[in-house]
Amino acid sequence: MNQKCTPNPPPYKNIIPPQSTVIDALKMMNEINMNLLVVMDHQTFIGLVSIGDIRRALLEELTLNDTPIEKIMRQDVLIAKENQNLESIKRIMLDQQITCMPVVDAHHQLITIHYWDDLFGHPKAHTPLNVDVVIMAGGRGSRLKPLTNIIPKALVPVGERPIIEIIIDNFKKYHVHNFYISVNYKANMIEEYLRPKESSNTKLHYFTEDQPLGTIGSLHLIRDQLHQTTFVSNCDIIIEEDYADIYHYHKAHNNDITIVTAIKHMDIPYGVIKTGKGGYLQEMIEKPEYTFQVNTGMYLLEPHVIQAIPTNQFYHITELIETIQKKGKVGVFPVAEKAWYDIGQWNEYQTTLNHYP
Repeated sequence: MNQKCTPNPPPYKNIIPPQSTVIDALKMMNEINMNLLVVMDHQTFIGLVSIGDIRRALLEELTLNDTPIEKIMRQDVLIAKENQNLESIKRIMLDQQITCMPVVDAHHQLITIHYWDDLFGHPKAHTPLNVDVVIMAGGRGSRLKPLTNIIPKALVPVGERPIIEIIIDNFKKYHVHNFYISVNYKANMIEEYLRPKESSNTKLHYFTEDQPLGTIGSLHLIRDQLHQTTFVSNCDIIIEEDYADIYHYHKAHNNDITIVTAIKHMDIPYGVIKTGKGGYLQEMIEKPEYTFQVNTGMYLLEPHVIQAIPTNQFYHITELIETIQKKGKVGVFPVAEKAWYDIGQWNEYQTTLNHYP
């Protein structure tokens, strides 16, 4: 028997009024750990705002503190009527690959919201990507000592798996087959652990820097093997984002390099003082708030960019970015703060353990 929607909406935690600012939406997403908000004017459904909409606002250089979300939200979303049965709604969501489907009555008042994961019990299928992946796993992990005296940073556990396995598994969802792993410190331990993970669909290629070559310098060792767009990831980060979205942004903008950043919002609980010459007060700001983007340690590189990395030279990714920016295009793809998990230092590692799914 077809099940019909009933007007009994639960108290959703991701409801936001249209007059809220973009920064209000970003704060709410971080607090409730959801990247999709439902815009409501009292009981009336207005639209949806996602982390992708906030990303576009950033790329368009809109002021996050002043821009109301009604300026960036999507109003042309598919909605269901209260007399539609659940099977019909599921078919539409499957056909259109819709993450959520609001159900409204004749007066556009919200009855309920159906979410993909709740209806189907599994995530949406990922778009296959024709890319290579390089994981930089050669560092000593000095900031995680004494743990890294025993195991390399790439094998530090997050939950029940080491972080490098999580990184590889996240890319395998997109049918990625070739992984290139830069190793040095305790390289044998990394290779021994990952050997059983290799298969006909997962090829792991290791390359070793005999001396420290900086954050990107070792890629010169495999530059003749990388002939397509390549994701490069540090081995101490996890990015929970749709990698196809990052890839399509990179391609659509014809970027030579794309830097994946995280949107961070900070409240300073003090009055901030700015002084000028002679120590005279210029400005006093009471408990300011700042929103900025930080480098997560994940990048997309085009093959010709990798060719530009010098041979056997200590070379940081920042130097490569500065070089390419002078004659090419370097783009930035922001993700939500809580889409970025970092284990690079003890406090970050503990935060990741507390919050990673």
